[in-house]
Amino acid sequence: MVQLYGDERIDFLLAKENMRIIQSSSVFAFSLDAVLLADFTYVPKTRGKILDLCTGNGVIPLFLSTRSSVPITGVEIQERLYDMALRSIELNDLGEQLEVIQGDLKEMPAYYGNRKFDLVTCNPPYFPTPQTDKQNLNEHVAIARHEIHCTLEEVIQSCSKLTKSGGKVSMVHRPERMVEIIELFRKYKLEPKRMRLVYPKEGKEANILLIEGVRDGKSGLKILPPLYALTQNDEYTKELREILYE
Repeated sequence: MVQLYGDERIDFLLAKENMRIIQSSSVFAFSLDAVLLADFTYVPKTRGKILDLCTGNGVIPLFLSTRSSVPITGVEIQERLYDMALRSIELNDLGEQLEVIQGDLKEMPAYYGNRKFDLVTCNPPYFPTPQTDKQNLNEHVAIARHEIHCTLEEVIQSCSKLTKSGGKVSMVHRPERMVEIIELFRKYKLEPKRMRLVYPKEGKEANILLIEGVRDGKSGLKILPPLYALTQNDEYTKELREILYE
């Protein structure tokens, strides 16, 4: 049995009742964004390899392992989250398929050199770094939310360098940065191919952006139908229930 520290707990990975994950209210617990990215992204099933940047406690590699048998590597800069991811992999006996590296995503292109990935996923910090006195006092939360260790451009540049020609990059972010993301994708030879906006409910503004680009791809962007999280009665919609629990 793996050891837990502080306020850590073991949760089921939503509907994946045979999979569990180590979480912490004060350090890191995965959000809907990670679940939606794992559901949205293309996944090579039996050939290739996957890299997940900003992996946190390893939630996206764990989700993707249920859809693919290829090797999956997570990269996390924070030592505490890296350790949580390691123990979650051990907890699920997935050490032969999954691994996690503690490191800075900006250094990964040099670390891997000419070794490229078929798919790179990323749930990066969403917000430019505010003044120190306005940052979250919880260091782990501040690093996860704000561009303290990496800017959006640095994230996309690293994703591009790590992806083979014809490979895919999938990212979850905020709609207000969509134009910036598309411009940076194209700057770094990632052609936007699929995009989906997620809305809290009908009549509200979108609050989640899912986007996929192809390295050296041809132009042609598909806008997928909107995904609504809640009904007007504040219950999960049928589609979101299927994503979360089926």
